[in-house]
Amino acid sequence: MDTTPPSLAEDLAELLAEKTILKALKTVEELDQLTVDEKLNDIERAVYLLSSSGQEVQRISVITNLPDLLQNNHAECMRRVVPKVREVLYVAQSEMQVAASSAFLQILQRELVPIQNYTQTFLQTILLSVDSKDPEVAKCWLDTLLDVIELLPKDVIKSDILSIAISKGQLSQAVQSRLSCCKILGKIATKFEPFVIKKEILPVVQSLCQDVDYEVRGCMCYQLDAVARGLGLESTKSAILPELVELTNDEESYVRIAGLETVVNILSLLDDDTCSTTIIPLVCKFCQQANQAQDSTLPAIAKQLGRICHELSRTLTDDEKELFVDYYRKFSRIGRSEKAKNTKEAEKESPPKVFFIPEYLVEEDSSVECRKNCAFNFPAMVLFVGAKHFKSSLYSTLVSLCTDPSIVVRKTISTGFHEVAKSLGSYVNMVQPELVTLLKDESVEVLQGVITYLPETLSAIANSSTNTAIDSKLQAVSDIIPVIIDAERVISTSNNWRLQEVLMTNLACLTDCCSNDVICSKVIPMLFEKLKKGRALPVRHAAARTVLLLLRNLKKLEQREALIHKFINEFCHGNSCHRRNLFIDICKFVLEYYSKTFFKDYFFEPVLELTSDPVPNIRLRMCSILPDLKRLVKIPNDRNLVQLLDSSVRKIFISEKDRDVNAALKKAAEMLDKTPVQMDSVLNRHKTTEDDIDDNQKEEHEKRLLIEEEREKKMEEEKIQAKAEKKIISTKKGDNCSSKIPAPKRGGGKSSAHAVKDTKKAAGLSVSSGTAIGSMKAPNPSSKTMVKASLGKGNHASLGSGLRKSSATTHSNVTARRGSTTSASSTNSSTSSVFSPRCVFLDKITSPHPQVLTVFFQILQTTCIIPNRKSPEAAMESVAQWGNHLSEECLKVWFISHNMSAQQVFVFVSFSVHIYLTYIWIAERSLRHQRLLCFCMNSSTEFRSFVHHVHTCVHAE
Repeated sequence: MDTTPPSLAEDLAELLAEKTILKALKTVEELDQLTVDEKLNDIERAVYLLSSSGQEVQRISVITNLPDLLQNNHAECMRRVVPKVREVLYVAQSEMQVAASSAFLQILQRELVPIQNYTQTFLQTILLSVDSKDPEVAKCWLDTLLDVIELLPKDVIKSDILSIAISKGQLSQAVQSRLSCCKILGKIATKFEPFVIKKEILPVVQSLCQDVDYEVRGCMCYQLDAVARGLGLESTKSAILPELVELTNDEESYVRIAGLETVVNILSLLDDDTCSTTIIPLVCKFCQQANQAQDSTLPAIAKQLGRICHELSRTLTDDEKELFVDYYRKFSRIGRSEKAKNTKEAEKESPPKVFFIPEYLVEEDSSVECRKNCAFNFPAMVLFVGAKHFKSSLYSTLVSLCTDPSIVVRKTISTGFHEVAKSLGSYVNMVQPELVTLLKDESVEVLQGVITYLPETLSAIANSSTNTAIDSKLQAVSDIIPVIIDAERVISTSNNWRLQEVLMTNLACLTDCCSNDVICSKVIPMLFEKLKKGRALPVRHAAARTVLLLLRNLKKLEQREALIHKFINEFCHGNSCHRRNLFIDICKFVLEYYSKTFFKDYFFEPVLELTSDPVPNIRLRMCSILPDLKRLVKIPNDRNLVQLLDSSVRKIFISEKDRDVNAALKKAAEMLDKTPVQMDSVLNRHKTTEDDIDDNQKEEHEKRLLIEEEREKKMEEEKIQAKAEKKIISTKKGDNCSSKIPAPKRGGGKSSAHAVKDTKKAAGLSVSSGTAIGSMKAPNPSSKTMVKASLGKGNHASLGSGLRKSSATTHSNVTARRGSTTSASSTNSSTSSVFSPRCVFLDKITSPHPQVLTVFFQILQTTCIIPNRKSPEAAMESVAQWGNHLSEECLKVWFISHNMSAQQVFVFVSFSVHIYLTYIWIAERSLRHQRLLCFCMNSSTEFRSFVHHVHTCVHAE
């Protein structure tokens, strides 16, 4: 049964009824009327259409194109078309009038007509059309006249416009005419000298300020600013200020608001005496009346209060400043207490409402608007009271505004929060809890205000002068990071993807104001999550850019290479085609932010793998970046990469079956043929372009990071050593200064073979069956001579200098290599171990070769490191005891107890590492240790001779 009312059912039936569709929208007669002879030129066609035979839409088209007609055929257009236009406008409809007003203004702006001709034709039409009976048409022509006055010379204004404006301002004229007079007088007041204004314009202005209609009084009041600037200070004080004082006390709130805004606008014109005697009492009275009445003037004074305090700050006394601050605090709480009481009473009396109306659909009352204006002026009030007095004067107001029940108020204060943070300077930490409060807000509009200016806010917090230590500066921002991450979750639930993009972009500012550990542990995981699950592509792109910018400034090489490895594994080698597609964009961003060398080291080979991707769209996108990859390589250093690129292109040419990919591949092949391979020669190095200069700067930045990392490691080691030395010195001075590590035994005890076995077990060494240290074979005499010759007197210093030299070349060795991220990470860690006294071979070596150990202990005896030239077994026992307590403090004690100098300690530790690396390389053929051995071999000539000797002994065995 149909329950729909009959009238509604009939309407629905009528809407659903089939209607005949007309085949032609215009009849033959109408088409004939719209048809114009094609042989007519532009001027003849315009004259024809402006005549009675033209339609309304055709006439509007002619008037709109009038400036172009004047530019192409000036004389004919002025003689034939312009008179027709003026005739048509007398009876034209509003749409044609609006088009004509715009065209007349363009003619003057483009200077298509001389001023004299324009005054005689177009200006007269404008002045007559201002009095149109249609309010919209009259307003449109009045706006055109005001814009034209700006471009006309002074004599034309005085002869043709001033007299008409004064006549319109007479009391006998209509209200609309007097309102037009007010605006015209305000516009032309700055065009004349003060005596002309005083004689011709000022009497009319004063008359309009006393007009019987409040709209005329208010309109004239808004123009008093321009009139006062034309008159000057003295005439303003005598003629304009009395009128302003009276207008601010008008019975109509509209006039009072206009008077207040005009007072604020002319503050920069007045002197200090006038402000002290007239303006300050006037504003105080206005604030008092608005606070008592709480009418529409309350939001107006709240809106202007910040500017008033800023302009009058140099003339206000301390009591007057406190009075204005007190008014501001009152205005910022208008409606809060009453609303809270009414809400509690309503909850008790009435049941909860079922329907929810969003706040943006509800009209703002005056109290909410007043608090919103106070929130807008809060940064200005912070400047007014100063950072030192902020806590006692305005902190409670900030807390109130940040927790305001109205979203509009909270949104306004969040938008200006960065200005507050800048103004507070060293006291910015006081407002950090309020920043957290705004970031925890559930409204996306409030979060938008904070997130948009987040870099400025965090920079102000990090650069606070109270935080003198770098760690404390970084910690201040690090505490806010979890709240920002929570805010990102709230934003991600909304449909505002643009705000998500802004947040992802702004997180790049954390490089300068947050620690690397916090960035790696909290920020970058969130960015990777957004890279994987972000819905909008601009959001994912912004997240990728931010990750790369953060990665570019991470101080630790391990962290940087771990992130690069994550990019390659999860995106280039990922199962999702969307992620692999995104990896191509990531590579483009890498080219934008990083040097060519960096890209070739880490991304060149992985991105080429995508040329054989199973998804055609990814292969299609790869075709577009192949020419860019070719521009990166240089011969002869990158010969392998050139071959890899050629083989990848050749492979995809042979195996590709998709039509679109083949078409894109042909275009890419043409671009590749046009792109020459760069030659890395001495002559080409002098030819630098802007791209080369930019690339060199990026590469220098990357090198600087590596050098700083090495420097920081050395500084940390020096600090640790200094602390250990202090402890040793203090231990010596005390009563209990005996070493915890026993010295080597001089006689008795276990046999040497058993002692060495036990020592190996204690040090974590495995003893193979049938092998004992006592059964070591001594090397031939020639080998001994070679070792002694390489470690003769005076060679310790050269060895130390060689190692220090190798430390300086660490950066070039790391950046020059081509390899995977894992090999780079191992290279970095092992390189740092060469210079660390903790890393020796005793705690790592397994099943050492007898010849290696024998040569090692002979070296120790040769350099007098082991006293009394003990046997290798006894020396091994002493060294193993040190290895069991491998700590810097015990190590120092052991060295001192054996009367070892600092130079001998350095040689001991260096050769310990060298022996370990040599054994691993020879025994296991590990690529990783072979790289480190090659690095160590460059450190000294002595070590190269030593390695050659060990290699000969091992292979002879």
